[in-house]
Amino acid sequence: MNMDWNSLSNAGIVLEIGNRLKNYRLKKKLSQRELAERAGISIFTVSQIEHGKSVSVVLLVSVLRVLRLLDHLELLLPEIGLSPIEIMKLKGKVPKRIRSKKTQ
Repeated sequence: MNMDWNSLSNAGIVLEIGNRLKNYRLKKKLSQRELAERAGISIFTVSQIEHGKSVSVVLLVSVLRVLRLLDHLELLLPEIGLSPIEIMKLKGKVPKRIRSKKTQ
């Protein structure tokens, strides 16, 4: 069953992520201590993540790496492809930035 992530509050999303990471950790038969050591973070941080507390993205990535879940980030943030018309307009040039239009 797919979860409707948009219906959750930010805190609810973070809590659900923590619960899922805990389940992955348990499935891999890792203690919080083992996960913390392999990720190079503290046990306290692992506990914070699992209890739905806010942590930095770098710490979260460290945990995802140990749990072998980094490939799933592609589903979270897939690359945006260009349409054939956009490719023709750019003629192989990829925009580096978008300039705002001047207002009068």
